Amino acid sequence: MALNCAMIDDYQNPVPLPHEVTITSVDSGVDLTVKMPSSSPSGSGSSLKATGRLWVTDQRVLFISKPKSSFESLSVPLHSILSTKFMQPTFGANYLTFEAKPAPEGGLKTGTEVEVRFKGQAMFQFVALLEKTRERAIYMKRQMAQDEDVLPRYDSPAQSSSVVSPSNDATVPVENPPAYGA
Repeated sequence: MALNCAMIDDYQNPVPLPHEVTITSVDSGVDLTVKMPSSSPSGSGSSLKATGRLWVTDQRVLFISKPKSSFESLSVPLHSILSTKFMQPTFGANYLTFEAKPAPEGGLKTGTEVEVRFKGQAMFQFVALLEKTRERAIYMKRQMAQDEDVLPRYDSPAQSSSVVSPSNDATVPVENPPAYGA
């Protein structure tokens, strides 16, 4: 089972999206827990756990588990990470949690929380890199949305000698289309 499916090649590596650049990867010892809330108000929800590898690209966070885990892969677009928390418990290793916005038909539910723990390495640098990459992805998405909202600028065509110049009559527009009134 894949959650927010990621395509995987024969060597258990993610197939990159068009123009996708890998920022960092953790090649072993990543424990990932996906906590999904219950559909009913009285239920406690479900939890899926797996160990595997983790990638951060300029577009998404990818996790691919070892064979025979409770799920095969998880792919979360950076702009779908709603909030993050870097947890530093008094007793125990640091870990990261984030809330993921579900993709349609992706297998996740609203309110899904993902918990990431590293077994043999520090996590602080990874979290800082993830946050910086996520902020840039959100900025770029907003910039693209603003660019789409802006109408293109139209310039009036240069006047040629064959075009009749506009009169001072108030009924004729000042900037006429080519050959207006001819």
